[in-house]
Amino acid sequence: MSKNPIIQHDILGLMHINAPAEKKPVLTVTEVEKSFVTPQGTISILEHTSFTVYEGEKVAIVGPSGSGKSTLLSLIGLLDTPTTGMVAIDGVDTRNLSEDELARLRNERIGFIFQAFELIAPFTVTENISAPLEIAGNEIRKEHIETLISEVGLEKRSEALPFTLSGGEKQRVAIARALANHPNLILADEPTGSLDRETGEKVLSLLLDAVDVHGKTLVIITHDASVAARMDRVFEIRDKAVHERS
Repeated sequence: MSKNPIIQHDILGLMHINAPAEKKPVLTVTEVEKSFVTPQGTISILEHTSFTVYEGEKVAIVGPSGSGKSTLLSLIGLLDTPTTGMVAIDGVDTRNLSEDELARLRNERIGFIFQAFELIAPFTVTENISAPLEIAGNEIRKEHIETLISEVGLEKRSEALPFTLSGGEKQRVAIARALANHPNLILADEPTGSLDRETGEKVLSLLLDAVDVHGKTLVIITHDASVAARMDRVFEIRDKAVHERS
């Protein structure tokens, strides 16, 4: 039996009839529903939501404010659990995983990029980028971190603290940090939303280039049509479910 209990929940053997040739599913969402119980009654956010994202794809999820984009991101990022349905990462069915197993899977296989950057204030650029490796207990190789810093163009800012960085520089750190632990899936929540148009376009181009160079899969939450237009596929949340645009 495998020493890693996550492997016991592997569902890679499932058929994916519409899968692109020789592409494996990195994210599978199957009949997911999410609701919240309030004093006024049950509020349904997502219903009958199913889709698959394959390795190497860049996917945008769009929808009006309040449509459930942030809720969906929390579910596929394993920060929250569905009321019903299944989320699988790299073929791993997450329904029966413990909190510790979910945390390990999240740290090993998902990289996060947030609109508000979420950098650790007392840490330098280098330390922020290294943080996922330290949390996972993985070796922090100086050359790996230096390569990431170089890829995002922050060689001269490697020892800077977050409060000294511009918004664009902070998001560059966040991109490098998301790639540090070699995750297969990058989740980006409005990554250009806090930036001016010119800086946002530069950061988005850097993100897309980095995803290509490292062979990652990208799911980006955005309200910006110009950002969505640069993705391979676009999913829209409407009527509490996800629909792919043709």
